[in-house]
Amino acid sequence: MDAPTPTRAQRFAEIVVPAAERAGYTGHGFKARFARDTGMTESSVGRMWQGASLPEARFYEAIAEVTGVPLGQLLVESGILKAESLQSLSETDRPPVSSRLTPEEAADRLGIKDEVGRQMFLATYERLMRLQNEDAPADHAADDHGGTAAQM
Repeated sequence: MDAPTPTRAQRFAEIVVPAAERAGYTGHGFKARFARDTGMTESSVGRMWQGASLPEARFYEAIAEVTGVPLGQLLVESGILKAESLQSLSETDRPPVSSRLTPEEAADRLGIKDEVGRQMFLATYERLMRLQNEDAPADHAADDHGGTAAQM
């Protein structure tokens, strides 16, 4: 009979526990130190160590840092993210923040392939830009790139 498939929490523990031990989280008070270093509660560390539960997502980065396991590897190997999802989030996969997408490029990246859907998307974009320019003060209409919040 085949062994049951481990849960994500169990896979997470199988990655984190040995890495934490290699990083020095052993001996008396190791869970308290791990909790302090990651910001987790000691009881959450205990449940994670046993493979009973996953930590809250806000702790993943700290766990990766203290264990020395790259965050992407931790998330993919534990089954929290698929490798393809991680690739789409990588910095090399997207343009720098300062570059601008054309509306056509945005439609492509959003996966809008249907011609009618693309035309609706582009028309909506054009309408929003016209409205933005109508609402902008006359002397700033040409250089308004996203409103006051974006310029702060």
